[in-house]
Amino acid sequence: MSETISPEVETKLYPLLIDGKQVLAEETFDVENPSTGEIIGSVPDIDPESIQLSLQAAQRGFKAWSAKSPAERKEIILRYADILEDNRDRLISLLMEETGKPLENAEYDFGMLTTCLRFFVEEVERLDQPVLHDPDGRFLHYVQRQPLGVVVGFLAWNFPLLNVGYKLGPALAAGCSTIIKPAGVTPLASLEVGYLAKEAGIPDGVVNVITAGNHVVTEGLLESDIPELVTMIGSTRGGLEVMKSSCTSIKHFSVELGGNAPVIVYPDADVVEAANKIVDLKFANSGQVCVSPNRCFVHESVYERFLEAAAARAGRVNMGPLINEKERSRVIGLVEDAIVNGANVVTGGKALEGDGYFMEPTILSEVACDMRIAKEEIFGPVLPVIPYSDSDDEIALANDTEFGLAAYVFTKDMQKGLKAARDIKSGSVCVNEPHYSVQLPHGGLKQSGVGKDCSRYSIAEYLTLKRVSVLVD
Repeated sequence: MSETISPEVETKLYPLLIDGKQVLAEETFDVENPSTGEIIGSVPDIDPESIQLSLQAAQRGFKAWSAKSPAERKEIILRYADILEDNRDRLISLLMEETGKPLENAEYDFGMLTTCLRFFVEEVERLDQPVLHDPDGRFLHYVQRQPLGVVVGFLAWNFPLLNVGYKLGPALAAGCSTIIKPAGVTPLASLEVGYLAKEAGIPDGVVNVITAGNHVVTEGLLESDIPELVTMIGSTRGGLEVMKSSCTSIKHFSVELGGNAPVIVYPDADVVEAANKIVDLKFANSGQVCVSPNRCFVHESVYERFLEAAAARAGRVNMGPLINEKERSRVIGLVEDAIVNGANVVTGGKALEGDGYFMEPTILSEVACDMRIAKEEIFGPVLPVIPYSDSDDEIALANDTEFGLAAYVFTKDMQKGLKAARDIKSGSVCVNEPHYSVQLPHGGLKQSGVGKDCSRYSIAEYLTLKRVSVLVD
């Protein structure tokens, strides 16, 4: 049975947010700081009753929020972004505690939340609702966009607030209500973001934030016919389970799932510049990034020079820990498997002693495509570098994966770069510099997901497309 508590109570227990109220549950689970292993708070393990309450609250919230004019919603959302900025230091500090991120990384994570809120509230005004041609001249036809409904979002732990922004931004701008479930290992800053929604004037039930210690209890969210859209950022296996559980009624899906991003470094590339950019992206967020380079194909003629430059750059990176011991052990296991099967350690390769779940930035050479580390998503600070020759089909090597989220190409030959961008089967291809922005669509092909985050293509996921025909003559 759930109970309501007053917002003034300040403890290490962070309540759920349901229908504008802070709610507890009988069971809780702890959240730890991966830099130290210390417990920094606890959160409720939601029960089935509260799952149903959140669905009903979101249903009521949708009616209230979608009834407001776009201008009214814009004013409230921009106020919400300002309130979040007023609480910036506190939220960033909490984010650093629950993720172990260095300050610069946490600032980026938080900044993307407010950027998304402000971007989508402007982008929704630019959506076209075109008049359609009638060949007989008898009808006026036009397209009407309307809020889709209740949105359920399951989020990953690597960028907690960025991920909230990717879902909350378009949902609120479109006029939808939300039930957000942040990852169980990093829920604290996301809950605090939810608590501030009421202060901004967002109606009760529009933003609900829940936590769960296991996925079984949240299946009630998916099996319900109340949600219109189920969206997720996570693993491919997790995405498949979410989609299966949701198929009790017709729903929309937008899921960004696993990646195994290839990099191709052609012999004509600026090798040092390529190595620096690849290393910077690889070890960002300790390699816990869905678009992180996972298989780095370097032409044999520049292979040794690339390894030397990459190792030098890796020695200067500033990394936080992996999220927990389970993840660190998994990544170390991939490295050990690669070494047993013939890979060489250029730098790193070991867990660091002491508190927290730190690991050395690691570069492996002589990696083969059939090794586990080249087939599985690493999601950790390991860069496998694979040599290729003129006799190899580098595009086929890049495409030899079930995933298709991101890819990178380095070359001075733009014809070669454009051809690679055309032929690589991936949701995004960056030539000569990795680049991501809220204005650009982000999503995968193959087993890396369906739908898009960011850009005008994302907000379309949260809106209906209705054709209206009016007899004129």
